[in-house]
This record gives sequence, C-alpha cells and structure tokens, in this order.
Amino acid sequence: MSSIDWGKLGELLTYNPVSPIIFSSGLFLWLFAIFMVVYVALQNKYTARVIFVTLFSYYFYYKSSGNYFFLLAIVTCADFYLARYMSGVECKKKRKWLVALSVSINLGLLCYFKYTNFFSGTIAALMSREFTSWEIFLPVGISFFTFQSMSYTIDIYRRQLKPLGSLLDYAFYVSFFPQLVAGPIVRARDFIPQMHQPLCVTQEMFGRGIFLIIGGVFKKCVISDYISINFVDRIFDNPTLYSGVENLLGVYGYAMQIYCDFSGYSDMAIGIALLLGFKFNMNFNSPYKSASITEFWRRWHISLSNWLRDYLYISLGGNRHGKARQYLNLIITMFLGGLWHGASANFIVWGMLHGCGLAAHKAWMSFTGKAKDAQSHGWRRFWGVLITFHFVCFCWIFFRTADFGHGLDMLGQIFTDFRPALFFQLISGYKLVFFLIAVGYLLHWLPDNWENKACQQVISMPFYGKALLMVAVIYLVVQMKSAEVQPFIYFQF
Repeated sequence: MSSIDWGKLGELLTYNPVSPIIFSSGLFLWLFAIFMVVYVALQNKYTARVIFVTLFSYYFYYKSSGNYFFLLAIVTCADFYLARYMSGVECKKKRKWLVALSVSINLGLLCYFKYTNFFSGTIAALMSREFTSWEIFLPVGISFFTFQSMSYTIDIYRRQLKPLGSLLDYAFYVSFFPQLVAGPIVRARDFIPQMHQPLCVTQEMFGRGIFLIIGGVFKKCVISDYISINFVDRIFDNPTLYSGVENLLGVYGYAMQIYCDFSGYSDMAIGIALLLGFKFNMNFNSPYKSASITEFWRRWHISLSNWLRDYLYISLGGNRHGKARQYLNLIITMFLGGLWHGASANFIVWGMLHGCGLAAHKAWMSFTGKAKDAQSHGWRRFWGVLITFHFVCFCWIFFRTADFGHGLDMLGQIFTDFRPALFFQLISGYKLVFFLIAVGYLLHWLPDNWENKACQQVISMPFYGKALLMVAVIYLVVQMKSAEVQPFIYFQF
C-alpha cells in the first residue's frame, strides 16, 4: 500500500490563487461528501451543527480568497453589534447614524478593494498625472457578503426585522458557504426563520436539490466552459481579427455563456442549500424570454435586482416624486448597479444603458396607459422578446470586452465588415461549439412545465438512480473539461 503524500495533500488543502475552490471541482466533491457525513451526524445538535457549518464556510472562503477571510469576520462582528445596539435605540437620528456607520464600514471595504485604483486613476487622468496601479487583491465575493450583511442592518433600522441574539447565528447566516462567494444574495428575513427549525430534508427537497446541481454542473462545465474556451474568448480578446459575422456569433455565444455560467452557479448553490435543509428563492427565470427590459430584470439575477430596488431605488424615492424623478432614479440605480459589477468605464456604460432602457420602457408604458404588469401576447410578444434580447446582447458587448475601445471595435466589425458568406464555413469549423450554444438556447426556451416534469422525474427516482445520473454528468464533464479550472464569471464581482 502506498503511503500518503502529506506534502501534496497539504498543497491541495491550502489556498491556491491559481485554482480557487469551486462547486464543480473534484476537491469540493470530496470535501462536501465528508462534510455531509458530519452534518447529518449533528442534525439534532443545533449549536454543534452551526459551529461546524460556520467553520467549514470560513474554510471554503479561505480556499477562495486566502487570508482575506478576516474581512468576512470584520463585517460580521461590526454589523451584528451595530444592529443589536440599534434595535434598542428609540432616537431616530441616532439610529440613522448607526445604520450609516454600518453602511460606511461595508462600502468602505468594498470601495478600497474594488475601486481604489479606478478612482485614483480617474483623478490622476483629470490632473494630467501618471498613475501606477496599486497591487490590491480583490477578495472573492466581497460584493455579495457586504450587500447581504447591509440588508440585515437596514432591515433592523427600518424595524422590519428583529436582531439575532447570538453572534454565532449571525456568522452562520453571513458565511453560509453555498451562497457566500457568488450569491444569490439571501435576505435575513428569508434565511433566519429556517435556522431554528428542526433540520428536515424531504424527498422533494433532496430530489430537487440533485436536479438543480446536475443542471447547474451541465450548464457551467459542459456548455459555458466549452464555448468560452473554444470560441467566445478568442473573439472578444481580438475582435478586429475576425469578421462581423464571427463577432456577432461571438456576442450570441457570450449571452449564452454568461447565462449558463451564472445561473449554473446559482442552481448549484440553491441545490446544495436544499440538501442542507434550506430553501433559497429562484435567482434566474429564463431571462431571455423577456419581452421588455423591465421584465428582463425581474428574471435575471433576481436577488440583486430586488436588492437594488428595495435598498437603493426606493431609498432614492422610487416613483413617489413624479415621473421625471422616477426615470432619474432608475438610471442612477442601474449606474450604481453597473459600478457594483466592476471599476471600469465598461460596466458604467453597461449600467447606464440598462438604466436608460428601463426609464424608456417606463415612459412608454405611461404614454400608452398600460399597467406596469401588463403582458403582451402573440406577435407583439415575439417582437418584444426579439428586441429585448438584442438590446441585452448589445449591452453584453461592453460588459465583456476588455475596454471601451474593444467594444467599439466589435461593433465596427459587425456593421462594416460583416461577410455573411463565412457563416456556413464558421458553423462547419466549430460544430461542437455551435451545437452546445444551440442546446443552451433550446433548453432555455423550453416551456417551464417541461422543466418541472423533468424535475419531478428526478425526485421520483430511487436513490441509486439519482446517484447514477450524477455519475453520468460528472463523466461527461470529465470528458469535456479543459486542463485548467475555469472560475465562475461572477467570482470577479
């Protein structure tokens, strides 16, 4: 029997910036299997279970961002004690100062790690001075756990939530590993009541969790990773080397890549949470079926769009101060939403385009006198979906390209050097890429009841049937994976 290589094992279990832990990695599957054995053994021991999950979550974050897990601890302790103190304060002015302090701590950390170089470079450019970027590491998921923790203190300030009495419980909520590094952003009002219920994973929860995990792995590792490495990245990295038709198909490919990547992660996170006895809200609902940009944001990254609506748009005044102010609030909200995604002019342009799109749609609905929830049908819906999809794809160009100039280059190729004669040659040269893109769009456009029926089939399978299905998907992933681990796109946010 060969001896254990402790050095190699140590390297595997310590932080590696080149290979952060992700749900679809072999290491996570092994760690999660061991985790589940202990988790089930502690099902009737609440405190021990909470401590164990919290420690595992901190280790998971360490494997994603190294020693920066202390930031998670800072945010947790600061917001827990501020919220607890705030809840006993009757003076509204004092409570405002306390919630402002909480927001300042969270946004202060976020701004330092994410925006220092951007703002410093912008100021230097305005002053006509040279600027050398500082080497500031961006901790994975900092945008998600700061937003999640802020929602807790703001809800306490608004008297919509009672504070937790235990720092351990709050640490469990903020650090819960399925959603820690890339969402969905889980509200305390949804999560905390589930913490104190008896641990129970029904057959329906277990089956649905397996279905979501399998679907998420397929979307991320089979569709998104393959089309990214073998086609989309090549186009976006050097758009001027390719014709307009190649650039356009690259944009359509990226629209499917980012959807499969991010919704795949969300599905895995929601599925893993179900296996642990927790229910998260849906984070994606077939967004490219939307017939308006407003509908798109009700279907895409739902937890973020709801957060921006409840804590930013409404705080700015929402629709309470007239139409012009409402449109401005929408633009400001999406401008900040773009900036949340990254410190770059590209993300600002992306956010502003979506903000203007939302404002234009609201103005059109007001002009036509339609209710805000009115649904179009037939040909109207067809054209609405087609226009919305292409507007979203147009915006993805600036979201994905390395800089604003690359985005303009891509548009220039599409509109001035299209060369449609290359279409069939291109399809022939990238058969598997376009097959997977087609599969992605086909699955996306299937009726919802088809997906529900497939989920029910998995739920009704015996345990060994679910296990075989999981093995089959893992085998498919192994056959198609690249040599390097492909991190989730939203890890950078």
